[in-house]
Amino acid sequence: MNSIKVKSPATLSNLCCGFDILGMALKDPFDIIELISKEEPGISIKHIDGYGLPSDPKENIAGVALQAMMDSLHYTKGFEIIIEKNIKPGSGIGSSAASAAGIVVAANELLNRPFTKQQLVSFAMEGELLASGSRHADNLAPCIYGGLVLIRDTQTLDIIEIKTPPLFITIIHPQIEIKTSYARSILPKDIPLKSAVIQWANVAGLISGFLCSDYQLIGRSLQDVIVEPIRSKLIPGFDEVKKKSLEVGALGGGISGSGPSLFMLSETLSVAKQVESEMKSIYNNLGIDYKTYLTEVGQNGVEVI
Repeated sequence: MNSIKVKSPATLSNLCCGFDILGMALKDPFDIIELISKEEPGISIKHIDGYGLPSDPKENIAGVALQAMMDSLHYTKGFEIIIEKNIKPGSGIGSSAASAAGIVVAANELLNRPFTKQQLVSFAMEGELLASGSRHADNLAPCIYGGLVLIRDTQTLDIIEIKTPPLFITIIHPQIEIKTSYARSILPKDIPLKSAVIQWANVAGLISGFLCSDYQLIGRSLQDVIVEPIRSKLIPGFDEVKKKSLEVGALGGGISGSGPSLFMLSETLSVAKQVESEMKSIYNNLGIDYKTYLTEVGQNGVEVI
C-alpha cells in the first residue's frame, strides 16, 4: 500500500470549564486527507479547498506534524499530501487539529502502525504549536482517540478516555475571525482562589455527569467562570444564544475552543433542532453570516476511508 485516505473530525475543546484539558470529537464536519508515499525525499502539499493555506511543509500544520514523525523514524523517503478542508480555519472547532491529527494517523497506518495513539498526539502537537504558539492537546487527543478525553497532564500526555451518554450537539459558527493566539493572549495570568474552586468543582461535576449519564449534572456543570467572561465579549450574540438555548431545553454550552463557534449540548434531537432554530434566528437578526452543524459525539476519531 502506497497511499491512504482518512477523514479527520472537528472537535470541541474546553467544554466550558475544562480549559486545555477536555476535548470531544464530533461526527461532522470532517476534513479529507490523502497521503501518498514517494521515493523522492521531502513533503509536498496540495490543497483542494478554497482557504489558501500554505503549501510549504515548514509553514503548514500537517507538514510540520508529519515531519516530526518522519524525523523520529529517520525516514528518508517522502510523502505527498492532498487535503480537502471542510472545517474552516479559525472556526474554533479544531481545524488545525484535524490537519495535524489526520496526517499522523494516516502516516502511521501507511507505515504499519509503529506508533501508539499517545505518540501520535505528541507528533501532532508540533502542528498545533505552529498554529497557536502552544503545545496543547485538547483538540488533538479527541481527534485521534475519538469520543471525550481528559488530558490530565500535557507534559506526559496522560490522556484518559471518558464514556459519554448519547448527546446531540448544536454548533453555530459566526463568520467572523478570532485568532487562537490572540484569544489566548487576553486570558488572565492569575485567577482568584474562589474562581478556581468553582472551576474545579464544575470540571469534577461534568466528568461525573458524563460517567453516570446524569444529564442534569452535566447541565449544571457546564459553567466557566474564568475564560468565558473574557472571550465571550469577542463574540456578538453570545449571551442571547446561551439564554435562548437554555430556554428551549439545552443542557448547556458555551464557546468551542477560542471561538467564534458556540456549542450547546442537548439530551434529545428535537431539543437540538430547536436550539439550532434559535441560533439561526439570533444571527439573522444580527445580520452576521453563519454556518450551523447538528451532530453527535464522534466515537472513532480519525478514520481510514
